[in-house]
Amino acid sequence: MVDVKMLSGMRIVVVGLAREGIALASYLSNHNLTVTGTDLRTEAAIGPALAPLQALDLPLVLGEHPLSLLDEADLLFVSPGVPLEANFVQQAVARKIPLCTESKLFCYLCPAPIMAITGSSGKTTTTTLVGKIMEAAGRRTWVGGNIGRPLIGEIDRIAPEDIVVMELSSFQLEYFHAQLNQAVDVAALPTPDPEGLAGLLGNFSPPISAILNITPNHLDRHPSMKHYVRAKRALINYQGRSGVVIMNLDNDMTRAIGNQFGPKVRWFSLEAQPPNGAGLVNDNLVLFDQNLKPQHLAHKQAIKLRGGHNQANILAACLLAREAGAPVEAMQGVITSFTGVEHRLELVRQYHQAAYYNDSISTSPERLLAALHSFSEPIILLAGGRDKHLPWEEAAWLILHKTRDVILFGESADLIAEFIEATRTHVPSAKTVVHRAADLDEAVTLAAHLAEPGNVVLLSPGCASYDMFKDYVERGRRFKELVNQL
Repeated sequence: MVDVKMLSGMRIVVVGLAREGIALASYLSNHNLTVTGTDLRTEAAIGPALAPLQALDLPLVLGEHPLSLLDEADLLFVSPGVPLEANFVQQAVARKIPLCTESKLFCYLCPAPIMAITGSSGKTTTTTLVGKIMEAAGRRTWVGGNIGRPLIGEIDRIAPEDIVVMELSSFQLEYFHAQLNQAVDVAALPTPDPEGLAGLLGNFSPPISAILNITPNHLDRHPSMKHYVRAKRALINYQGRSGVVIMNLDNDMTRAIGNQFGPKVRWFSLEAQPPNGAGLVNDNLVLFDQNLKPQHLAHKQAIKLRGGHNQANILAACLLAREAGAPVEAMQGVITSFTGVEHRLELVRQYHQAAYYNDSISTSPERLLAALHSFSEPIILLAGGRDKHLPWEEAAWLILHKTRDVILFGESADLIAEFIEATRTHVPSAKTVVHRAADLDEAVTLAAHLAEPGNVVLLSPGCASYDMFKDYVERGRRFKELVNQL
């Protein structure tokens, strides 16, 4: 059995002390391992979140990542917020210091079966749905990863008969490729279990995995689309023969990748009816057996989640749950009652007969497209933030066709406005009016002034939040606060 004691005697540095880094450093310290934490932020900037590490009297180096830390480091755990290309990380690679992450350590140590979900969009909704279905099926279920809490702090409570559902981002999955540590000499490291450590640093893919879709995203962090796709592929590249891959037949990239995995793939589609997969029959969501015999899940009108993209998420979730042994009754109960996750097309309030929706989790133009497609009502759109170097042409076209007013804020306001106006020359009938706001507060005030009965006021930024907020959660909660103060 693999045990965290394989890290005994090693000097560990945890790089990045956000939620995941703090949880990992606490776990390692509580298991009597030698740990130092470091973050580019100062103690004042991190604030009360540091309290658990301070209570453990953990050595902390804050406000910088001095290279001197590497002089006495045998292993680096890198948090997702720290780019792989960061100088400190690359210097560690040059010195042949191995790299790992909290999520990979968790997967390696976890005694329970793991189902993992990634994709450019829909991860959080799908992961939440799978977790709820497995709970409804009577399984003790742990949901985490890139959603909610880091799971490493719970691992000592997880039993083999439990089930784990993880959302994994491209930043986390980069470290699931062994190539990252190909120059490391494990035999030279001070570990009591070289074989166990080699396993931790090797290739890994969870046994039941889903890639929901792949579209351009996070190109402000990944050097290219090729690097981004390669990170995603770590979720499925290294499964054993019994592994199962859930893939989207309607997405060009996932269809091309899935075709390389033959009978291991279970397809979901809104446009086709794949054997042993999931799809639509006369507006009914169904599971298919190998002979295309359908098993009814729900009619589209019985689902409370808006939009075709959420129908696809539901099909993927049900395929995942079926592979883990959940009965169809558990799926039916969850998918017809689930109203969504916080910050994803979340109805905040009806105010003066206009509906205000929080879609702050929309951090790419592609997610903005999905949000706009979810409404038939006149839309007042609030968009902007920090650009991720993604294409805006299609989003600009749909904005002109679906919105009455657009209120732009944040660093990318000028960029988005330029795309809208450039596209307007090809859509001369478009009546969309573009407004500017200094910040989200001013944008909400202006939206309330513009809104008429029957309108939808939609915060779907299409951008990252880091120009004004800590993350999309803080942005969404501020939006809800402002709306509820109207």
